[in-house]
Order: sequence, then structure tokens, then C-alpha cells
Amino acid sequence: MSVLIPFGTSQITLNAELSNAEILESHIGELKAADTEDGLVLAAMENPIDSARLRELAAGKKTCTIIISDHTRPVPSKHIIPFMLAELREGNLDIDITLLVATGFHRPTGKQELVEKLGEEIAEREKIEIHDSRDASCNVQIGTLPSGAACVIDKKAAQTDLLIAEGFIEPHFFAGFSGGRKSVLPGVCDQVTVLGNHCSQFIASPYARTGVLDGNPLHKDMVAAAKMANLAYIVNVIIDEDKRVVAAFAGDPITAHRKGCDLLLNYCQVQPEQHGDIVISSNGGYPLDQNIYQSVKGLTAAEAAAAPGAVLIMVSSCNDGHGGENFYRALRDCVSPQQLTEQILATPQDQTMPDQWEFQILCRVLCKHHVIYVTDPMQKKTVEDMKIAWAPDVDTALQQARKIKGENAHLVVIPNGISVMVRESV
Repeated sequence: MSVLIPFGTSQITLNAELSNAEILESHIGELKAADTEDGLVLAAMENPIDSARLRELAAGKKTCTIIISDHTRPVPSKHIIPFMLAELREGNLDIDITLLVATGFHRPTGKQELVEKLGEEIAEREKIEIHDSRDASCNVQIGTLPSGAACVIDKKAAQTDLLIAEGFIEPHFFAGFSGGRKSVLPGVCDQVTVLGNHCSQFIASPYARTGVLDGNPLHKDMVAAAKMANLAYIVNVIIDEDKRVVAAFAGDPITAHRKGCDLLLNYCQVQPEQHGDIVISSNGGYPLDQNIYQSVKGLTAAEAAAAPGAVLIMVSSCNDGHGGENFYRALRDCVSPQQLTEQILATPQDQTMPDQWEFQILCRVLCKHHVIYVTDPMQKKTVEDMKIAWAPDVDTALQQARKIKGENAHLVVIPNGISVMVRESV
């Protein structure tokens, strides 16, 4: 028996003996769409949830800002943005539209990446701005979040007459789900707001987990930011393993998003029969497995399915490197993950360090488990610098794991770690 695991723009095959293994996969493929991708989006926009049609919202407005996803997200913008633009102009031919790329705390999106995401015509014709969370002059405070952090967002979002967003809904390892309110926070927020929201105490909350919205302190802040920003309308989609749209939701940013989350939850929950002594996971391939930073997401799926002291194998191309200098240096320079965890938990909210949340979660995993990364060979030194073991391929990694846990160790394989919400085993 062999298992295909997404890796970059292709797949790699796990060929090892899998007699003592179970495979956990999302059931999103069962969500068969009777309509085309474009048809699903159009149908959602024609029947918005708790909202007027977009063309009605555009009437009488001089300006509109559409928050769009950046290069790290597999949002099928080519199946969303053209229809949003068309309906806006149907309602108001003269409306001045800006596409604002929600980079959050990521690097700027490049021109070619915009072409790949939007298509050449839109990338060349439309007015596009790249959000910069680190440039205070581009951002403005609009309020204070429930956590006490200042809510500072991009001026293009704050000063527009109509603020709307595209996005997609998937399980998220500390915000519960992506999409909806995340277009604003962290999408187009200043670093002071992102840092305040992603503080150590929030990340340490037992409610800051995959698939959890109720009681999640990060989600509460994110909803507040979206409301303060007057986010008026969203188009969010659910995509399958082939990154094709299988469901779409348009309308009110809170209720339309929640309806999408509730639907996805029915298909993404998985439950191991037994916690794994060895767990293999991935980050779903390109674009989400571009770097080690993003790949922490898929690693948390392995964590949730693991027995105490398990070996976790993360299969992720990481061809773009570590993904964050602060993230990399924190692990490289610390005495141990345990020592770094103590330092993080002692850090006050207003002193949150850039990328702290990502290395906090990675440290949480490293403190409990032996972790092996299977990556682009060029990243071997970077992985090892970060106190993580490295293997050239998944079969070699499994051999290393079985030397530690034994040939009869129970194996759990999660081919796509970002597509599932792992429930506790019975």
C-alpha cells in the first residue's frame, strides 16, 4: 500500500509497510458540487446571507476597497474577484476600486505572484496596493480591541466608503478557521495590532485551537476588528484537495463566515482510533508549504493525533526557507525549546515579539515530541539550526522514527494536515 502526500507543486509517495497504520483524511471530497466553480460563487453572490446584494451596497459610494489574499493562501481569486468587480460596477459604474493585498505579517506579494493569483488582465488593469504592517505611516488607529490592544489598520481599508473582502475557509491552528474576519485582523492590520492579538497568553489558551471559535480569545479580537473597520461584505469559498471551489458563501462577514465554518466542520473532523506513536503530516502542498513558518500549521494536526512522546514527521517542501527571520533566530539561538517557552510565556502582551506565536506553537510541539522534517534538501541546515531533525524523504524519516519507537509502533498518516480538525481519540 502506498500513500500520496502533497509536496510543493507535486506529491511524494510513502511506500513503507503500513500494516499497523491508520490514515486520516478530510471528507471534503464528498461535498460534490453540482455547479461549476464560477457558478457556485455567482449563486452565493446572488443570494447573500444577511446582506443586500453587492451592487446595492455599491450604489452611491465613491470608493471601495476589496481585501484580497496574499501569495501564501490558495484562495482561487480568479473565480471570485472578477465577479465582485463586475457586480460593484453594475451597481455603480464610477466607483473607484482598490484591491488591497492582505499580507498580514508576511513578506510583500510580488508582481508575478499577483499575476498568478488574479490573472494578467486584472493584475495589470486594476488598482492594487500591498498592505505593509510595518509602515506606521500607511496605517491608522480606529479603536481598541477587547484584549486592550490598539486596533490599527491600513488607511486604504479605514478610509474607503465600502470595505469588502474575498477569502477561503479552512481549519486554522489557533484562530479556529481562516476567512471572514481574518481579512482585517491580521490581514490589513498594523504590526502593533497583530502583535497584541497574537500574544503569548492568547496562543496558550486551550480554546486557541483548530476548529474552535467559541471562547477563542484571538477570534473575539478579530471579530471586533472587522466590526470596527466596517467590513460590510465577504465572498468566502471552501476548496477541495485539488484546490477547486466546492462551496461558496457571500454576505455578512460574521454570519456568512460562520455558516461556511459550520459546513466545513462536518467534513474536516477526523478521529484516530488510537493516538499515533508516529504521526506523518503535511501542509497540503503549494502554496502553504513554501516555508517552515507556515508548516507549523500542519504539524499541529500531527500533534493532536499523537501519543505522548511520539515522533512527528512533517512533509513540507519549504523551498522558500524558514519564512521569518525572527522565527528562525528564536529557535536557532535558544538554549532549548523548553527555555524559550518559559521566556515567551513571561512576555507581556505589549512586548510580544514578531513571529512569537509561531515559535511558541513550534516550541510547544518540540517540548513534547521528536520532530523530523522532510523538505527541499537545500533547507537541511536551516531545519537543523532550528533544533529539528531532517530527513531526505518520507520513507527514510519513517525508518528513523521506527528506530526510536519500534517496528510495531502505531502509525497515523495525515496526508493533508491543514485540511483536517483532529478530534481526541476514544
